[in-house]
Amino acid sequence: MTKLAANLSMLFREYDFLDRFAACAKEGFKFVEYMFPYDFKATDIKQRLDENNLKQVLFNVPAGNWAQGERGIAANHTRIEEFRKGIDEALEYASILEVKQINCLVGLESPDYSREEQWDVLVDNVRFAADKLAKEKRNLLVEALNTFDLQGFLISSTKDALKLIDDAGKGNIKYQYDVYHMQRMEGELTATIKANINKIGHIQIADNPARNQPGTGEINFKFLLNALDTMGYNGFVGLEYKPIPDTKSSLKWIKELGFEL
Repeated sequence: MTKLAANLSMLFREYDFLDRFAACAKEGFKFVEYMFPYDFKATDIKQRLDENNLKQVLFNVPAGNWAQGERGIAANHTRIEEFRKGIDEALEYASILEVKQINCLVGLESPDYSREEQWDVLVDNVRFAADKLAKEKRNLLVEALNTFDLQGFLISSTKDALKLIDDAGKGNIKYQYDVYHMQRMEGELTATIKANINKIGHIQIADNPARNQPGTGEINFKFLLNALDTMGYNGFVGLEYKPIPDTKSSLKWIKELGFEL
């Protein structure tokens, strides 16, 4: 059965962040995810989760200065220590929030180093992070992002993501498959998921081309989400879309396509 998680970085932005937990619970959600928790105390977030009977399923490791355009530092030669301290911080939050999977955004390519040099740093850092998470029985996720929206992102295809997983060689590294990003980059959504279902730890969705809710673009989400059940996917599906005209209205697609929270 499809388990839908509200992404609180994208949905319920009509509310302050800590108030989004109650808002999504009111709409019937049982699971949440978001990008970063680090601007808030973990105990405050945990209180909101508990008050609203919500389970958090995902967040990202620290990714550098987001406001200045950074999208991860895992391949950066000069910030290895910062990346590794960020893993410790992420684990502190994961322990309090009881989150079993943490996603790593790998970052943008640097003009100062070759792709091969950056790849070597990335593999070492991902391997380090995976070892740290394994000690607490948690999974590290890696994600491919499209280069139309984010030019120069180091991992932009399923092939890249799977190569990173293979090169790192740790059993607790999984692929976070983002339907929107991979529709833009490669298509073949259902076939790709089916071929790699055992390596996929989390799925996120938004429609293409505008990254709004299912039903606003070209992707057949009824077919895709039903196919996940047929494949035996038992992970979560994060709703990481830009809702139009507002979050509450955007949720109509769930019942319209025959799904439930």
